[in-house]
Amino acid sequence: MFICPSLEKKDSINSYLIYLMLDKDNIHLGIIGLGYVGLPLAIEFGKKVSTLGYDLNEERVKNLKLQIDYTNEIKKEEFEESKYLKITSSEADLYACNVYIVTVPTPIDSEKKPDLSFLISASETVGRYLKEGDTVIFESTVYPGATEEICLPVLEQSSNLKLNTDFDLGYSPERINPGDREHKLPNILKVTSGSTPKAASFINDLYSKIITAGTYSAESIKVAEAAKVIENTQRDLNIALINELSVIFNKLNIDTEQVLKAAETKWNFLPFRPGLVGGHCIGVDPYYLTHKAESVGYEPKVILSGRKINDGMARRVAFNFIEALKEKNIKLNKSKVLIMGICFKENCPDIRNTKVVDLIECLKENEIDVDIHDPWADKGKLFEEYGYNLIEDFE
Repeated sequence: MFICPSLEKKDSINSYLIYLMLDKDNIHLGIIGLGYVGLPLAIEFGKKVSTLGYDLNEERVKNLKLQIDYTNEIKKEEFEESKYLKITSSEADLYACNVYIVTVPTPIDSEKKPDLSFLISASETVGRYLKEGDTVIFESTVYPGATEEICLPVLEQSSNLKLNTDFDLGYSPERINPGDREHKLPNILKVTSGSTPKAASFINDLYSKIITAGTYSAESIKVAEAAKVIENTQRDLNIALINELSVIFNKLNIDTEQVLKAAETKWNFLPFRPGLVGGHCIGVDPYYLTHKAESVGYEPKVILSGRKINDGMARRVAFNFIEALKEKNIKLNKSKVLIMGICFKENCPDIRNTKVVDLIECLKENEIDVDIHDPWADKGKLFEEYGYNLIEDFE
């Protein structure tokens, strides 16, 4: 394994540059961001090539060095198998890398507009260490064009280098499904792309080292970006349809589950179920696409309609529950409700954009006392993010 020389000594930097010239075909990979997307990448690449996992969060890095992953996606034995991986919170260590993969979050703000601040900051960081011959790959979900329109100018300005002359650019959308023990990174087909045919070939070959399910080289970076954002938009719309059907059937006093079971007897019926659409992907990504559509003068009516339905489902469930209490003559301000599960999905500690919070807030607005129990959720993160406490035991 190649250990990054310290940048504090001039002779160390010179030694590193000499090493690169002698070893230019070797890959020294840097993963920027060690969350749900970055850590599995770092672990898998760390089994094959020299890999540096970098994260700003010193506590996160400290835990990962102890082989503790709060996302519960990576087990201790997987850390041990990743023998070429080094984890760090020291930005200067990135100088040792010649391929960078950016996996930072791309959330939305309070107005449901893309928040690209993490992406821009990461691009600035990579740009400070970018060298001639390097390759930068983005995995963060964005709208079509963002990699070249937003990230590229930042890289060029920070590095004083030029795309396709001094460095290459690529995009490979993440397909991580938190809590899914069956569909892990190596057995999920990977879409790749590059700024030139040569870059595209290199990036595709790079991911082929760890993706056993195979890769698909997209025609362009924009195509790869668009493919990612419509994957989740399609799911969002399908769930919105079923959610709306459940509202209709509820008003007709028909059991939605029984309707779906009957409909599934047809071979091409899609098996979606009603539910709360939260998390960092399905409930967020469509807004990236609608933002871009609106910027070119198109109002995406179907996508936004689906979003409106799904964003409102938690409060609808709460109102239905409140009506049921009233029908039984139960006073709301005398009620105490236990919410079992606050993470955005089952078997997963991820509380980002969980719609259970909307349900809780609606109950509280109606003077209902609420307790929350969830063995998967982190107490500290939950309180920091939403101001809620968890209870351990209940009767």
